[in-house]
Amino acid sequence: MTNRISSRWLKLLGSSLTLLVFAAAHSLVHAAEVPQHPPGELLSSMLQGPLDGFEEIVFATRVSGRDHWYVSFGYYSCDYGEGAEKSFGKYPDGETLRGYGDGGRLCRLNLRTGELKLLIDDPQGGVRDPQMHYDGQKILFSYRRGGTPTYHLYEINIDGTDLIQLTDGPDDDIEPTYLPDGGIMFGSSRCRRFVNCWFSRVATLHRCDADGSNIRMVSSNNDHDNTPWVLPDGRVLYMRWEYVDRSQVHFHHLWTVNPDGTGQMTWYGNEFAGTAMLDAKPIPGTKKVVASFSPGHGAPEHMGHITVVDPSAGPDVLPVTKQISQGNQMFRDPYAINEDCFLAADPKGVFVIDGAGNKELVYALPEALRHMECHEPRPLQARPREPIIGSKTELSKETGELVLADIYNGRNMEGIQRGEIKKLLVLEQLPEPVHFSGGMEPLSIGGTFTMSRVLGTIPVEPDGSAYMELPAMRSLFLVALDKDDLSVKRMQSFVTLQPGERTSCVGCHEQRSRTAPVDSHLMALAHSPHKLTPIDDVPSVLDFPRDIQPILDKHCVECHNPDRRDAGVDLSGDHTPKYTNSYWTIVRRGLVADGRNQPYSNRAPRSIGSAASLLMRLTDGSHQSAKLSELERKTIRLWIDTSATYPGTYAALGCGMYPAALPNDVLASRCGTCHDGQSREGRVARKFDFSSLQSMCNLSRPEKSDLLRAPLSKEAGGLALCGNEVFQDTTDLGYQALLAAIRTSANQLATQKRFDMPGFRPNKHYIREMKRFGILPADLGADDPIDIYDTDERYWRSFWYVDQSRQLLPDQVMNR
Repeated sequence: MTNRISSRWLKLLGSSLTLLVFAAAHSLVHAAEVPQHPPGELLSSMLQGPLDGFEEIVFATRVSGRDHWYVSFGYYSCDYGEGAEKSFGKYPDGETLRGYGDGGRLCRLNLRTGELKLLIDDPQGGVRDPQMHYDGQKILFSYRRGGTPTYHLYEINIDGTDLIQLTDGPDDDIEPTYLPDGGIMFGSSRCRRFVNCWFSRVATLHRCDADGSNIRMVSSNNDHDNTPWVLPDGRVLYMRWEYVDRSQVHFHHLWTVNPDGTGQMTWYGNEFAGTAMLDAKPIPGTKKVVASFSPGHGAPEHMGHITVVDPSAGPDVLPVTKQISQGNQMFRDPYAINEDCFLAADPKGVFVIDGAGNKELVYALPEALRHMECHEPRPLQARPREPIIGSKTELSKETGELVLADIYNGRNMEGIQRGEIKKLLVLEQLPEPVHFSGGMEPLSIGGTFTMSRVLGTIPVEPDGSAYMELPAMRSLFLVALDKDDLSVKRMQSFVTLQPGERTSCVGCHEQRSRTAPVDSHLMALAHSPHKLTPIDDVPSVLDFPRDIQPILDKHCVECHNPDRRDAGVDLSGDHTPKYTNSYWTIVRRGLVADGRNQPYSNRAPRSIGSAASLLMRLTDGSHQSAKLSELERKTIRLWIDTSATYPGTYAALGCGMYPAALPNDVLASRCGTCHDGQSREGRVARKFDFSSLQSMCNLSRPEKSDLLRAPLSKEAGGLALCGNEVFQDTTDLGYQALLAAIRTSANQLATQKRFDMPGFRPNKHYIREMKRFGILPADLGADDPIDIYDTDERYWRSFWYVDQSRQLLPDQVMNR
């Protein structure tokens, strides 16, 4: 959509509020604020040097976000938790909370005179992310008009005339950058997913034509892509946040992509945990970039240390970075004029900074406007157009092709013999339609934050090569399998292919700068690409209660139940407050090995996945009388290699969990005297782990709770595991108090249900988002049934790339 803001258009719009906003904005185009910071010594010297070619900058002012670095638009999933404390009030739907505040301006500042001109002034709106056009005559930016909830892309002339709206719709469009081919790349919540570990919406890379038409998603990331900017060679540099088999707060580093979305590749830092690399832009005349290195998981509004990165030594060399800002001083939105002259912003205002970190404040907001802060300073000048990289997509195709040159060529591959890897298991990381916390519960216990789909397998040739045709626009990751289909090595990242893209990788976790031997004659290229071999006899998305528990019931529960408990193990499917006895036991006893939520990448061969999981050895026929069928073993193996989640549906998020309000006085007086971490009679009694105490509560059969039976005498039906019998019989008041608390939670579960129980209904937030995304009907009744597995499936398939010339009906999409 393109809208030219004119007096005639405004009259037709019929909104007095919008009229006032734009009338005010354009009446202020030539109104100047009194100069507050005339040039000091540093700015004066720069105006005679690197800034001599221009004298004006543009920047935005807006109300800064109060939450994580990525929460500055959209809304929260719900109205409780930490997100509620940091919001700006109700979103227009009246149900959720805003991630943005009111107040925005687009400013033009003369560095020599201090004169400020307002191109946009909207007290109820928001302005962000300005970028100059190549010709220096217009500005591209993201704007949320006062009284509206979403940011969209706009252009405006540098004199404040000819304001044009480029995009529209119910989703946010932010952080645009002009592309040399005439298009625009930007971040957008059109991807319609939530952060896998927070309450807020995600924005991934999209592109459109110069007029805002032909919008196309180019990144299938589950989490954020941020601050795209074109490099001198025509590629786009951006920050990609991802966590496949690794920590959710440690990996947000620099990647590149071609303007058409092809060639997505790590650029710098993907091996380093603990820094969010944001707002990266090239330094003119060099191959270096400047970025905000925001510490840890990243500070609000991209605040970080201004850092220069020299990529010449490779993508994984720390000494190639140089911090420019001094000490602990943090800024945002750095822009390099050259290696000794930078623009940047912080909550105080706009600064110039030299290569030694010396700084000078060149603009500060008046006191009356201090509810806003300055952002994104850029020079108001023309700039050279980067070379155009020809498109490698074929939008009529729904697949792409990937060549793997040699799977044995890579880092941390010691111990793998040539010929050992027989095939690749291809998995898809599945986006979340909603999330309710900073954790992964109830998807896993300290492990994955997302579910995965089994797509199929691809053969690996004897020389280690593979040639495959894979679905486009899906977040795919690969698992190398041996002759027994056990995992040898996991990708711990994902790859996205564009429609018709043909790309390749050298090996397994090889450095980006490495190439395949020039004399390679890959066996895989002797034939056409392999299509996926589907695995039809196992569900593509596995669900522990539905798919794994029946196997345990058949082969394991006879010996491992609340009454028999051989080896102290209970593998029954009885519900605990969040999971089941069996799931908790399998995870907590280390029977499965996953990537955990840990800051490690490129783990050693056979250290995670099915090959490293004790559960596979316990079910190979050697343990007691457990003789599983090949199909049952395959089901367990694929469940492990898809990250061993508890539910197989995102409808389980934010509901079905009912922790027992255990009486602390009873625990302290009856149990605390032993469980205080002190040594007694040669052993140390473990301190209370309250999450473990919850796992000892059986909500299906409260009297079978280990929390009750462990301290109860055998004569009274207990296990007497506590040495001294804490409870002589079930009439003990302490026993009764614990039982009452567990029964209360059991009654809640019985009434309100969990995803694996008949009559379960997802919470209202899941239903609202599925309606908003067009998956559930808008008129769905309060008592209308919901097939949660089908609803999830329709949501995921809504992202599958379809040739736009094929107009498929929803049922046709489901049957593809």
